[in-house]
Amino acid sequence: MKKRAYQDGCAVAHALDLIGDRWAMPIMRELMLGPKRFTDLRASLPGISANVLTQRLEELEAASVLIRRRLPPPAASQIYELTEWGRESEILFQVLGRWACRSPTMQPGMPMSNVSVILSMRTMIDRSRIGDMDAVIGLRFGEEEFRAVLRQGDLHIDRGSVEGADAIISGDQNALAAVLYGGASFDDVKNALEVTGDSGLARRFARMFPLPPKAPATASVPAT
Repeated sequence: MKKRAYQDGCAVAHALDLIGDRWAMPIMRELMLGPKRFTDLRASLPGISANVLTQRLEELEAASVLIRRRLPPPAASQIYELTEWGRESEILFQVLGRWACRSPTMQPGMPMSNVSVILSMRTMIDRSRIGDMDAVIGLRFGEEEFRAVLRQGDLHIDRGSVEGADAIISGDQNALAAVLYGGASFDDVKNALEVTGDSGLARRFARMFPLPPKAPATASVPAT
């Protein structure tokens, strides 16, 4: 466990003791949709060093947020996955994500991982826009596939095959983020993103994730 702590009885302070260090929450985010190997985590978090990743994984394991286990042969590789309690933290990412989206200083267009885009869609979905829609949208980013099911006024999106989806969106996840949140159209990113199947359905789907309004920026008032 970490040596530094707030020594504060508040549960929020304890949460920060557990996951407040730099890179802890991005690591948890990357494991939210399932286990990953060390190399997969490094690939999805290009700014982290191997030493820091190792340290954070050890700390999160000691805190019972995640576990590591070895897959049986022929894979025989070590993977990391969130515990059931660790997965409960998704609500923290949703609340923090919606709050941070309102920041007047958040810069648009920063790169996002595949998992980050999917979790953002879970967070930003406006269910009032689903209506009576009954459809499946497939998302393919490189070798990773995800399946979004719109049914009974709700959205369920997770890892899954795109086979049989009514519309399939394939390509760069950051191009999709530009369509969902940056005001771009599919035509604007056609060199980075391809839509097959029902293109009208894909366009309607992309309009279901409105961002909350920005908080007002405040300027410092010089002392008199």
